[in-house]
Amino acid sequence: MLRVGSQAACMACRNLVSTNMGVRFRVPLQKLHPLSRAIHHRYSGNTNPQRPPHRTAARYFTSMSRLPMRPPKPPPGSGGRSHQQQRHFWVARLASRLLKLRYILLGTAVGGGYTAKKTYEEWKDMLPDFSEYNWIIPDFVWELSEQIDLDKLAQALPEMEEIAKLLPDFDKIGENFTFLKSLLSSETSGDPPLKATDSSAAATHDTSDKQYKKGLLGELILIQQQIQQHEEEVRRAAAANSTRASPPEPAPSPPPNPSPPQQKRKSSDKEKLDQLQEELLRTQLKYQRMLERLEKENKELRKVVLQKDDKGIHQRKVKKSLIDLYSEVLDILSDYDANYNTQDHLPRVVVVGDQSAGKTSVLEMIAQARIFPRGSGEMMTRSPVKVTLSEGPHHVAMFKDSGREFDLTKEEDLAALRHEIELRMRKSVKEGQTVSSETISLSVKGPGIQRMVLVDLPGVISTVTAGMASDTKETIFRISKAYMQNPNAIILCIQDGSVDAERSIVTDLVSQMDPHGKRTIFVLTKVDLAEKNLASPSRIQQIVEGKLFPMKALGYFAVVTGKGSTGESIDSIKDYEEDFFQNSRLLRDGMLKAHQVTTKNLSLAVSDCFWKMVRESVEQQADVFKASRFNLETEWKNNYPRLRELDRNELYEKAKNEILDEVISLSQVTPQHWESILQKKLWERVSTHVIENIYLPAAQTMDSGTFNTTVDIKLKQWTDKQLPHKALEVAWETLQEEFARFMAEYKGKDQDDIFDKLKEAVKDESIKRHKWNERAMDSLRVIQHNALEDRSITDKPQWDAAIQFMEETLQSRLKDTESVIRDMVGPDWKQRWMNWINRTPDQHIRNETKNELERLLKLHDEHTAYLANDEVTTVRKNLEGRAVEVDPVLIKDTWHQLYRRHFLQKALAHCSLCKRGFYYYQRHFVDSELECNDVVLFWRIQRMLVITANTLRQQLTNTEVRRLEKNVKEVLEDFGEDMEKKSHLITGRRVQLAEDLKKVREIQEKLEAFIDSLHKEK
Repeated sequence: MLRVGSQAACMACRNLVSTNMGVRFRVPLQKLHPLSRAIHHRYSGNTNPQRPPHRTAARYFTSMSRLPMRPPKPPPGSGGRSHQQQRHFWVARLASRLLKLRYILLGTAVGGGYTAKKTYEEWKDMLPDFSEYNWIIPDFVWELSEQIDLDKLAQALPEMEEIAKLLPDFDKIGENFTFLKSLLSSETSGDPPLKATDSSAAATHDTSDKQYKKGLLGELILIQQQIQQHEEEVRRAAAANSTRASPPEPAPSPPPNPSPPQQKRKSSDKEKLDQLQEELLRTQLKYQRMLERLEKENKELRKVVLQKDDKGIHQRKVKKSLIDLYSEVLDILSDYDANYNTQDHLPRVVVVGDQSAGKTSVLEMIAQARIFPRGSGEMMTRSPVKVTLSEGPHHVAMFKDSGREFDLTKEEDLAALRHEIELRMRKSVKEGQTVSSETISLSVKGPGIQRMVLVDLPGVISTVTAGMASDTKETIFRISKAYMQNPNAIILCIQDGSVDAERSIVTDLVSQMDPHGKRTIFVLTKVDLAEKNLASPSRIQQIVEGKLFPMKALGYFAVVTGKGSTGESIDSIKDYEEDFFQNSRLLRDGMLKAHQVTTKNLSLAVSDCFWKMVRESVEQQADVFKASRFNLETEWKNNYPRLRELDRNELYEKAKNEILDEVISLSQVTPQHWESILQKKLWERVSTHVIENIYLPAAQTMDSGTFNTTVDIKLKQWTDKQLPHKALEVAWETLQEEFARFMAEYKGKDQDDIFDKLKEAVKDESIKRHKWNERAMDSLRVIQHNALEDRSITDKPQWDAAIQFMEETLQSRLKDTESVIRDMVGPDWKQRWMNWINRTPDQHIRNETKNELERLLKLHDEHTAYLANDEVTTVRKNLEGRAVEVDPVLIKDTWHQLYRRHFLQKALAHCSLCKRGFYYYQRHFVDSELECNDVVLFWRIQRMLVITANTLRQQLTNTEVRRLEKNVKEVLEDFGEDMEKKSHLITGRRVQLAEDLKKVREIQEKLEAFIDSLHKEK
């Protein structure tokens, strides 16, 4: 600081400068630098009565809060006479000034000191306790500050003559001093007084300590006061300009042209007004930057604290954040509302807008990450996406039903997240539809993110295009209305500023759902394009002031979400948005307010509105569910007093255990039971083929050798092609029947009939999935082939068993054949007489044909199985002679059944003769007219059946039962994961009531926990 010598005429300058430092200039006042003269005249006498009295308070300031220097105006009408008067009365004035300065200094020192102390204590109470974070600053910094002696450092500084040579341009210094004077002139009477420079070192150190502790907060206060001062000056100048432009009493004969001084005055007033507006805008931008700087420092500090807390995350139970608790409640309510059609009135931010209006981009700016799929003009949001925003040490995203974390700072994770969201959207859309009402739940955490819950809805369209379902427009309207009709939902209405406002559809929809605008926030996007394309920028002002649309809103915001490139980062978009509004005339001309622009201000406003709505409505919603819980519990006690409250999942687990117990019971079936069932079922399946295709053709031969050869060939063909397949089919059917039998038997033991549908579905699906082991077929074929090749009957019991098996088979076939013949010829005379039943014409013809063919068999007892053509002709002519017209095909069909009965009767008679033929068999029927090769055939068949049944039983008990049990478990697991399947198979009022009761209890508990946390946060 420069000190003026004894030639200076201003005593205030002597009092303000120290006498022990600086350079003495012995020059007259007229030769001083203009800066020094400005300081001199600031403290000299002033004849202008409008200038406010001098205040000696000083403020700390930084380079960010400087305002451009305004040249001091000379007092009007003074001219040069004031200097002449000062020469004549300088002694008297000097004495009066000294006396006045003494009282001023004394009063301001006392009052200002008290005010400074009180202000300091208030700010000290408001500041957080940073003592816990001293570990952030290294220890050597504190040690260095204690070791440095500021007095010695000041004494070591060079003299001002040496520094003057290195001084920068004095014009800049003059600007700084002018800004200091403006701060001094705008200071209130309660500010701390200006201390003398020769104060003690302790006082200086205390003042610097206060300055350090205030930091950016003090600068923000200064800038706020500057903004208020500039706004007042702008209003004052505008009012003065309008007063001059329209005088209240115009002259009766005004001159045709204003005089040059009037024109000059008007132009100077306009320039002053423009200058004040520019200074106001500049100060507002500085204030905004200061806020962003504070927020950035706060974000970094909170990130450090969260990371410090995150280190002990595995050492203690993780405590969920407030917004996570609220998001869980919304997820449960979403499922509950979808299943039971309840009213969910909890707040969330619903983002609606026309297609491609920028909804997703606004949400991404709030989430600070490009997390959604991008598209050029096509529909990308096909289902509602609920995004829970919360603060955390790392910028990550996670789906509700997945444990994977996507690092939003890495581009590959962002691409994977966008791809996953797109896949989930397409998966949720049913076939034949374009959009879905199924909600995708996503949470995003990161430093500095505002806590809230947003739901991004599909964009509203006006026309259904090719490739869309015909009801797409109505579906989108229905989904949007379902979310917006919630009386506590905050509607974030997004309007594209680059298109004509008359083309908007969403504004009419929002006006219908919220006609008074009590919960709507309007956002105008793409303002940069709007300013460039619109001929009248005032149209944007009409939009953000709510004068263009009929809809009303709580607040109006204008944002810029980038240049339209998909590769832009969030930081680059923020910089572009800030640069645009800084240079935009929308803000410069006052069409937009500073708090109405940028997505940052929008995010803060939406978050505040969201939490205000939550605090006002959450307790009321909790009371509603408390009453609902009481009603449901009362209904359960009245209808199901002796049953536990098992929901669908618990009932499914109970049914699952019962089904597995029933499958395990298959292993308890005895081997004898398995073999008897398998042997019986297998013979029922193959007996027709054995009789018709093997035994009957072989029996037509004339000798035993031909009979055995024919039997061996046909058995070999049958074994290679059909027999193993038939055996496996029989085994698989037997396993199914036994499984169903055990389930039916278990059902009688006080089983709940609510599981019948589920058990039937599990049984059918398990059998459908079960595939028999193909390798068993090959081994079974070999076993059956070896069994059929064996002809050695070792003892008489086996011979008798074969004869018994043959008799039972032939008698069964004979009984079936006689039944067929009775159906062909109709009732006999006894039935006609007793039951008054007559034969049909066809039966009469068949009866006549049967009688004629029986006479033929009596004449030729050893007749072959087939009629010759001449025999058919003879039979037909004989029948025609009795006036019976018959077709040759009918004759052959009737002959087949008659010959079959004739053959079976002869075979049974032969079987009776072979009961005593075991002795001849042992001698290979040598010297014996009796040949029992047919008995040997049936013994071979019987032995094959026994061996096959034993083989299948071993495979069932050792392999297939276990595989069936495995299939049942897989089916149960699949059904357990399919909620739609469980809802279809386990139904009933009891199930719905238990499910409803469980959900209501869970919701109420979650709401109570959230409310407790909310009260603690207050």
